[in-house]
Amino acid sequence: MTPIRKRIILFVSNDLSCDNRVHKVATSLSNNGCDVEVVGRKLKNSMPLSRQCYVQKRLRFLFTKGPLFYAEMNIRFFLYLIFRRFDIATANDLDTLLGVFCAVKLRGKQLVYDSHEYFTEVPELQNRSRVRNMWLAMEKRIFPKLHSVMTVCDSIAKEYEAKYEVPVSVVRNVPYRDVNCERKQLDLPHSKVVLYQGVLNVGRGLELLIETFASVDACLLIVGDGDIRTQLEAMVDQLNLREKVMFLGRIPYDILPAYTQMATIGVSLEEDLGASYHYCLPNKLFDYIQAGIPVLVSDLPEMKSIVSRYSCGEILQERTAQSLADQLNELLCCESKLELYQSNSRIASVELCWENEEQKLLSVYSQLM
Repeated sequence: MTPIRKRIILFVSNDLSCDNRVHKVATSLSNNGCDVEVVGRKLKNSMPLSRQCYVQKRLRFLFTKGPLFYAEMNIRFFLYLIFRRFDIATANDLDTLLGVFCAVKLRGKQLVYDSHEYFTEVPELQNRSRVRNMWLAMEKRIFPKLHSVMTVCDSIAKEYEAKYEVPVSVVRNVPYRDVNCERKQLDLPHSKVVLYQGVLNVGRGLELLIETFASVDACLLIVGDGDIRTQLEAMVDQLNLREKVMFLGRIPYDILPAYTQMATIGVSLEEDLGASYHYCLPNKLFDYIQAGIPVLVSDLPEMKSIVSRYSCGEILQERTAQSLADQLNELLCCESKLELYQSNSRIASVELCWENEEQKLLSVYSQLM
């Protein structure tokens, strides 16, 4: 008798095109005998989705931001689950949790909560106490009732466990091993390339990085999009750095490695703005390592631990433009250091890959099956 395939639906608040973590989770579950569907939203500028081994669904919403957007999204997700056959639903981050949690309770099904960050401690909420308290109140109400929770690093897991006395699994957001993607060829003004890839939001150290490039002998590639892109582009124009700093916009996750491999150094310079960034372990750090390039990261505990353990790059010495410029220039000019860090990144990439990490993911879901 053929075993019944479990039906799993994953919910996100983005448009699916650049969410590599959810793609990896959906692919692993699908490859291990589950019928998987991922549900997100459709935006005006959404890129076409490539064909995957799981179903992809994008819903159109009337609102695109603010309280009405979050309310509409959770109501739509709730109704979506009410009228669908499923065994397990996954809420990715706190902004999708309420609607999914209510539907799962009503249907008597199973729920996995995947927290990609310490949501109530993100910089965008630090000076918005009323909004933060609303999210926090919802988290406090629901989190103690959750039985299957996972997050991206040990520090955030420990914070949640201490706060809510609920066990939290750690599934790091590492990339696939040996992605078959040829290095991208761009007409760049310099042979040395410093790369930032990720969301362009407050607290990512991007303003400092751009200011620094007035004194760095290299070009800067910024891959991604976000709330402050317009301000960053204006800053580049004001500093007359258009010849050295290039914005490439959002790149789909399936071809992103081709751009990552172009870099001489990959940077992750998050600021210590609240617990979410203090404990951050960005996926771009693992992307850089998987591409075999040296890294330069902020002096924050989780990133520092990875870089120190594998000796695959350096820790930011001081958050000033002059100090950062000096550190980048010294590293860019030292071929022996670059070669050592490249070699160590390649060694680390064998361990820090999704093929290893997915066993932890499958363990979380197997307990519900």
